[in-house]
Amino acid sequence: MGQWQPLQVKTHKRVELVDITALIQEMVKSSGIGDGVCFLYVPHTTAGITINESADPSVVRDIIAQLNKLVPYEDNYSHAEGNSDAHIKASLVGSSTFVPIAGGMLLLGTWQGIFFCEFDGPRTRKVLVKIKAD
Repeated sequence: MGQWQPLQVKTHKRVELVDITALIQEMVKSSGIGDGVCFLYVPHTTAGITINESADPSVVRDIIAQLNKLVPYEDNYSHAEGNSDAHIKASLVGSSTFVPIAGGMLLLGTWQGIFFCEFDGPRTRKVLVKIKAD
């Protein structure tokens, strides 16, 4: 898989973390690549991507709660669109990550998952995925 492949993600809330691990693993499996790297990039200024605990949903709730405390929705921002908090949260989380691949599997830790981070939803977004062999 030499080129970037888009993965569509539909969100349902203004701020939401969507576990996309299984979708990414399926893309890895379909690529036929046994060993390599999976690159992930979110081309949006109000969304991001992160790797974190996926076994306990309370971790996602805690992440969202703390981000909302750190960067509240309304806080006398200058940006006229009303989504400055989303831009700041996206900058804090980041827009890209990568995961090693071995034996056709993502090399994530036991409790890790890949999360698309929506900060200005609900929307239909995309994650660009590139899977490269060693």
